[in-house]
Amino acid sequence: MITGDTTGSIIGAVNDHIKKVLIGKDVDEFEDLMTAIQSSILKNTSAKAAVDMACWDLYGQLYKIPVYKLMGGARKSIVTDITISVNEPDEMVRDAEDAVRRGYDCLKVKVGKEPQKDIARLSAIRAVVGNDVAIRIDANQGWEPKEAVRILNGMQEKGLFIEFVEQPVKAHDFEGLKYVTERSYVPVLADESVFSPEDAMKIMQMRAADLVNIKLMKCGGLYNALKIASAAEVYGVECMIGCMLEAKVSVNAAVHLACAKKIITKIDLDGPVLCREDPVMGGAVFNEREITVSDDPGLGIKGIEGIRYL
Repeated sequence: MITGDTTGSIIGAVNDHIKKVLIGKDVDEFEDLMTAIQSSILKNTSAKAAVDMACWDLYGQLYKIPVYKLMGGARKSIVTDITISVNEPDEMVRDAEDAVRRGYDCLKVKVGKEPQKDIARLSAIRAVVGNDVAIRIDANQGWEPKEAVRILNGMQEKGLFIEFVEQPVKAHDFEGLKYVTERSYVPVLADESVFSPEDAMKIMQMRAADLVNIKLMKCGGLYNALKIASAAEVYGVECMIGCMLEAKVSVNAAVHLACAKKIITKIDLDGPVLCREDPVMGGAVFNEREITVSDDPGLGIKGIEGIRYL
Protein backbone atom coordinates (compact mmCIF):
# COMPACT_ATOMS: atom_id res chain seq x y z
CA MET A 1 0.00 0.00 0.00
CA ILE A 2 2.97 2.34 0.43
CA THR A 3 5.72 1.29 -1.96
CA GLY A 4 3.63 -0.55 -4.56
CA ASP A 5 5.89 -3.59 -4.35
CA THR A 6 4.74 -7.20 -4.25
CA THR A 7 6.69 -10.39 -3.62
CA GLY A 8 6.52 -11.19 -7.32
CA SER A 9 7.59 -7.73 -8.44
CA ILE A 10 10.57 -7.77 -6.09
CA ILE A 11 11.76 -11.16 -7.37
CA GLY A 12 11.23 -10.01 -10.96
CA ALA A 13 13.07 -6.73 -10.47
CA VAL A 14 16.07 -8.46 -8.91
CA ASN A 15 16.27 -11.35 -11.38
CA ASP A 16 15.38 -9.54 -14.58
CA HIS A 17 16.95 -6.13 -14.04
CA ILE A 18 19.15 -5.45 -11.00
CA LYS A 19 21.11 -8.70 -11.16
CA LYS A 20 22.06 -8.10 -14.78
CA VAL A 21 23.90 -4.85 -14.02
CA LEU A 22 25.89 -6.35 -11.12
CA ILE A 23 27.01 -9.82 -12.12
CA GLY A 24 30.71 -9.86 -13.00
CA LYS A 25 31.56 -6.61 -11.26
CA ASP A 26 34.02 -6.32 -8.39
CA VAL A 27 32.60 -5.50 -4.94
CA ASP A 28 35.36 -2.91 -4.66
CA GLU A 29 33.75 -0.91 -7.50
CA PHE A 30 31.29 0.25 -4.88
CA GLU A 31 30.12 3.60 -6.24
CA ASP A 32 29.50 2.00 -9.63
CA LEU A 33 27.52 -0.81 -7.98
CA MET A 34 25.34 1.67 -6.08
CA THR A 35 24.56 3.82 -9.11
CA ALA A 36 23.94 0.71 -11.24
CA ILE A 37 21.35 -0.57 -8.75
CA GLN A 38 19.48 2.74 -8.66
CA SER A 39 19.46 3.19 -12.46
CA SER A 40 18.63 -0.44 -13.32
CA ILE A 41 14.85 0.02 -13.17
CA LEU A 42 12.39 2.78 -12.29
CA LYS A 43 10.96 2.73 -8.74
CA ASN A 44 10.96 -0.85 -7.29
CA THR A 45 12.54 0.59 -4.15
CA SER A 46 12.22 -2.50 -1.95
CA ALA A 47 14.05 -4.66 -4.50
CA LYS A 48 16.77 -2.04 -4.80
CA ALA A 49 17.03 -1.82 -1.01
CA ALA A 50 17.50 -5.59 -0.71
CA VAL A 51 20.41 -5.68 -3.16
CA ASP A 52 21.86 -2.41 -1.83
CA MET A 53 22.00 -3.88 1.69
CA ALA A 54 23.64 -7.07 0.42
CA CYS A 55 26.33 -5.03 -1.34
CA TRP A 56 27.04 -2.97 1.79
CA ASP A 57 27.34 -6.23 3.71
CA LEU A 58 29.85 -7.60 1.19
CA TYR A 59 31.81 -4.35 1.16
CA GLY A 60 32.11 -4.34 4.92
CA GLN A 61 33.19 -7.98 4.94
CA LEU A 62 35.79 -7.23 2.26
CA TYR A 63 37.47 -4.64 4.49
CA LYS A 64 36.58 -6.42 7.78
CA ILE A 65 34.68 -3.46 9.20
CA PRO A 66 31.04 -3.08 10.34
CA VAL A 67 28.89 -0.98 8.02
CA TYR A 68 27.99 1.59 10.67
CA LYS A 69 31.69 2.43 11.05
CA LEU A 70 32.06 2.71 7.27
CA MET A 71 29.28 5.31 7.29
CA GLY A 72 30.38 7.36 10.28
CA GLY A 73 30.35 5.32 13.48
CA ALA A 74 28.59 7.85 15.73
CA ARG A 75 27.39 5.42 18.42
CA LYS A 76 26.96 1.78 19.39
CA SER A 77 23.36 1.74 20.63
CA ILE A 78 20.03 3.45 20.07
CA VAL A 79 16.60 3.51 21.74
CA THR A 80 13.41 2.85 19.77
CA ASP A 81 9.78 3.68 20.34
CA ILE A 82 7.04 1.04 20.05
CA THR A 83 3.84 1.24 18.02
CA ILE A 84 0.41 1.22 19.62
CA SER A 85 -2.02 0.14 16.90
CA VAL A 86 -5.52 1.55 16.47
CA ASN A 87 -8.08 -0.35 18.53
CA GLU A 88 -10.75 0.48 21.08
CA PRO A 89 -9.45 2.91 23.74
CA ASP A 90 -9.35 0.32 26.54
CA GLU A 91 -7.28 -2.09 24.42
CA MET A 92 -4.88 0.67 23.41
CA VAL A 93 -4.50 1.64 27.07
CA ARG A 94 -3.63 -1.97 27.93
CA ASP A 95 -1.07 -2.06 25.10
CA ALA A 96 0.44 1.22 26.29
CA GLU A 97 0.64 0.04 29.91
CA ASP A 98 2.29 -3.20 28.77
CA ALA A 99 4.86 -1.27 26.72
CA VAL A 100 5.74 0.97 29.67
CA ARG A 101 6.10 -2.06 31.94
CA ARG A 102 8.55 -3.48 29.39
CA GLY A 103 10.67 -0.35 29.66
CA TYR A 104 9.51 1.77 26.71
CA ASP A 105 9.42 5.50 27.37
CA CYS A 106 8.22 6.54 23.90
CA LEU A 107 4.98 5.38 22.24
CA LYS A 108 3.98 5.85 18.62
CA VAL A 109 0.19 5.86 18.50
CA LYS A 110 -1.67 5.31 15.25
CA VAL A 111 -4.48 7.82 14.54
CA GLY A 112 -6.19 9.44 11.57
CA LYS A 113 -9.59 7.90 10.83
CA GLU A 114 -11.79 8.99 13.74
CA PRO A 115 -10.63 12.37 15.10
CA GLN A 116 -12.89 12.54 18.16
CA LYS A 117 -12.21 8.93 19.06
CA ASP A 118 -8.49 9.52 18.50
CA ILE A 119 -8.55 12.28 21.10
CA ALA A 120 -10.35 9.93 23.50
CA ARG A 121 -7.75 7.23 22.83
CA LEU A 122 -4.83 9.59 23.38
CA SER A 123 -6.41 11.13 26.48
CA ALA A 124 -6.88 7.68 28.00
CA ILE A 125 -3.31 6.67 27.20
CA ARG A 126 -1.85 9.92 28.54
CA ALA A 127 -3.84 9.59 31.76
CA VAL A 128 -2.40 6.12 32.36
CA VAL A 129 1.26 6.58 31.31
CA GLY A 130 1.74 10.09 32.71
CA ASN A 131 3.77 12.92 31.25
CA ASP A 132 7.19 11.27 31.51
CA VAL A 133 6.40 8.98 28.57
CA ALA A 134 6.70 10.60 25.13
CA ILE A 135 3.77 10.16 22.76
CA ARG A 136 4.17 10.68 19.04
CA ILE A 137 1.31 10.03 16.62
CA ASP A 138 1.11 8.67 13.07
CA ALA A 139 -1.84 9.89 11.02
CA ASN A 140 -0.91 7.84 7.92
CA GLN A 141 -2.13 10.55 5.49
CA GLY A 142 -5.52 10.57 7.24
CA TRP A 143 -6.43 14.28 7.28
CA GLU A 144 -6.95 17.28 5.06
CA PRO A 145 -4.62 20.21 5.86
CA LYS A 146 -7.12 22.49 7.66
CA GLU A 147 -8.60 19.50 9.47
CA ALA A 148 -5.12 18.46 10.60
CA VAL A 149 -4.36 21.88 12.08
CA ARG A 150 -7.67 21.93 13.96
CA ILE A 151 -7.19 18.42 15.34
CA LEU A 152 -3.53 18.83 16.30
CA ASN A 153 -3.98 22.18 17.99
CA GLY A 154 -6.97 20.79 19.84
CA MET A 155 -4.87 17.90 21.08
CA GLN A 156 -2.22 20.23 22.47
CA GLU A 157 -4.83 22.50 24.05
CA LYS A 158 -6.19 19.46 25.88
CA GLY A 159 -2.73 18.85 27.37
CA LEU A 160 -1.89 15.69 25.44
CA PHE A 161 1.71 16.86 24.88
CA ILE A 162 2.22 15.25 21.47
CA GLU A 163 5.93 15.08 20.53
CA PHE A 164 5.25 15.18 16.78
CA VAL A 165 2.79 13.98 14.15
CA GLU A 166 3.83 11.73 11.30
CA GLN A 167 2.44 12.41 7.80
CA PRO A 168 -0.85 14.18 8.62
CA VAL A 169 -1.82 14.75 4.94
CA LYS A 170 -1.63 12.94 1.62
CA ALA A 171 1.86 11.97 0.47
CA HIS A 172 1.80 14.08 -2.71
CA ASP A 173 0.44 17.19 -0.98
CA PHE A 174 3.66 19.06 -0.19
CA GLU A 175 1.81 22.40 -0.04
CA GLY A 176 -0.70 20.90 2.40
CA LEU A 177 2.15 19.52 4.49
CA LYS A 178 3.70 22.99 4.57
CA TYR A 179 0.34 24.50 5.56
CA VAL A 180 0.10 22.18 8.57
CA THR A 181 3.74 22.67 9.56
CA GLU A 182 3.35 26.45 9.60
CA ARG A 183 0.15 26.43 11.68
CA SER A 184 0.27 23.38 13.93
CA TYR A 185 1.35 23.47 17.58
CA VAL A 186 2.62 19.92 16.98
CA PRO A 187 5.86 19.46 14.98
CA VAL A 188 5.35 17.62 11.66
CA LEU A 189 7.39 14.70 10.32
CA ALA A 190 7.25 13.83 6.61
CA ASP A 191 7.09 10.07 5.95
CA GLU A 192 5.21 8.84 2.89
CA SER A 193 6.11 12.12 1.17
CA VAL A 194 9.78 11.06 1.17
CA PHE A 195 10.62 8.40 -1.43
CA SER A 196 13.94 9.79 -2.60
CA PRO A 197 16.72 12.23 -1.77
CA GLU A 198 15.05 14.63 -4.21
CA ASP A 199 11.76 14.45 -2.25
CA ALA A 200 13.63 15.10 0.99
CA MET A 201 15.48 18.06 -0.52
CA LYS A 202 12.26 19.61 -1.81
CA ILE A 203 10.58 19.29 1.57
CA MET A 204 13.58 20.81 3.33
CA GLN A 205 13.84 23.67 0.83
CA MET A 206 10.10 24.39 1.16
CA ARG A 207 10.28 24.01 4.93
CA ALA A 208 7.26 21.79 4.47
CA ALA A 209 8.06 19.65 7.54
CA ASP A 210 9.98 19.94 10.78
CA LEU A 211 11.50 16.46 10.51
CA VAL A 212 12.02 13.83 7.80
CA ASN A 213 11.57 10.07 8.11
CA ILE A 214 14.07 7.79 6.37
CA LYS A 215 12.86 4.31 5.43
CA LEU A 216 15.12 2.03 3.42
CA MET A 217 12.20 0.35 1.63
CA LYS A 218 10.99 3.72 0.35
CA CYS A 219 14.26 5.30 -0.68
CA GLY A 220 15.91 2.19 -2.18
CA GLY A 221 18.53 1.33 0.43
CA LEU A 222 21.43 2.71 2.43
CA TYR A 223 23.07 4.58 -0.45
CA ASN A 224 20.11 6.91 -0.96
CA ALA A 225 19.41 7.03 2.77
CA LEU A 226 22.88 8.48 3.29
CA LYS A 227 22.10 11.18 0.73
CA ILE A 228 18.95 12.12 2.68
CA ALA A 229 20.94 12.24 5.91
CA SER A 230 23.60 14.44 4.29
CA ALA A 231 20.96 16.87 2.99
CA ALA A 232 19.41 16.97 6.46
CA GLU A 233 22.78 17.87 7.95
CA VAL A 234 23.10 20.78 5.50
CA TYR A 235 19.57 22.08 6.18
CA GLY A 236 19.65 21.35 9.91
CA VAL A 237 16.60 19.08 9.77
CA GLU A 238 16.58 16.19 12.23
CA CYS A 239 15.63 12.77 10.90
CA MET A 240 13.80 9.74 12.15
CA ILE A 241 14.78 6.25 10.98
CA GLY A 242 11.71 4.08 10.49
CA CYS A 243 10.67 0.71 9.14
CA MET A 244 7.66 -1.05 7.71
CA LEU A 245 6.45 -4.30 9.27
CA GLU A 246 9.89 -5.77 8.63
CA ALA A 247 11.88 -8.51 10.30
CA LYS A 248 15.46 -8.33 11.49
CA VAL A 249 17.54 -8.46 8.27
CA SER A 250 16.41 -5.14 6.82
CA VAL A 251 15.81 -3.42 10.17
CA ASN A 252 19.36 -4.43 11.12
CA ALA A 253 20.63 -2.40 8.14
CA ALA A 254 18.60 0.59 9.36
CA VAL A 255 20.23 0.18 12.79
CA HIS A 256 23.66 0.53 11.17
CA LEU A 257 22.56 3.77 9.51
CA ALA A 258 21.09 5.12 12.76
CA CYS A 259 24.28 4.29 14.65
CA ALA A 260 26.37 6.00 11.96
CA LYS A 261 24.66 9.42 11.81
CA LYS A 262 23.89 11.85 14.63
CA ILE A 263 21.37 13.73 12.47
CA ILE A 264 19.11 10.71 13.02
CA THR A 265 17.66 11.62 16.41
CA LYS A 266 14.36 9.70 16.40
CA ILE A 267 14.22 5.89 16.21
CA ASP A 268 11.19 3.85 15.10
CA LEU A 269 12.64 0.38 14.58
CA ASP A 270 10.26 -1.85 16.52
CA GLY A 271 9.62 -4.32 13.68
CA PRO A 272 11.68 -7.21 15.10
CA VAL A 273 10.15 -6.99 18.60
CA LEU A 274 6.69 -7.30 17.01
CA CYS A 275 7.65 -10.63 15.40
CA ARG A 276 6.66 -13.86 17.13
CA GLU A 277 9.88 -15.61 16.11
CA ASP A 278 13.42 -14.49 15.25
CA PRO A 279 15.19 -17.02 13.01
CA VAL A 280 17.96 -14.53 12.11
CA MET A 281 21.38 -15.32 13.54
CA GLY A 282 23.76 -12.43 14.24
CA GLY A 283 23.26 -8.76 13.56
CA ALA A 284 22.03 -6.12 15.98
CA VAL A 285 20.71 -7.14 19.39
CA PHE A 286 17.10 -6.04 19.95
CA ASN A 287 16.49 -5.91 23.70
CA GLU A 288 13.05 -4.31 23.75
CA ARG A 289 13.67 -0.52 23.52
CA GLU A 290 17.45 -0.82 23.50
CA ILE A 291 19.14 -1.81 20.22
CA THR A 292 22.87 -2.49 20.06
CA VAL A 293 24.67 -2.69 16.72
CA SER A 294 27.01 -5.59 15.95
CA ASP A 295 30.76 -5.02 15.48
CA ASP A 296 31.04 -8.01 13.15
CA PRO A 297 32.15 -7.15 9.59
CA GLY A 298 29.50 -5.96 7.18
CA LEU A 299 25.98 -6.06 8.57
CA GLY A 300 26.82 -8.94 10.89
CA ILE A 301 24.09 -11.38 9.82
CA LYS A 302 25.36 -14.97 10.09
CA GLY A 303 22.40 -16.87 8.67
CA ILE A 304 18.68 -17.56 8.88
CA GLU A 305 17.40 -20.77 10.45
CA GLY A 306 15.21 -22.81 8.15
CA ILE A 307 15.65 -20.62 5.06
CA ARG A 308 15.05 -22.24 1.69
CA TYR A 309 16.92 -20.81 -1.29
CA LEU A 310 14.94 -20.80 -4.52
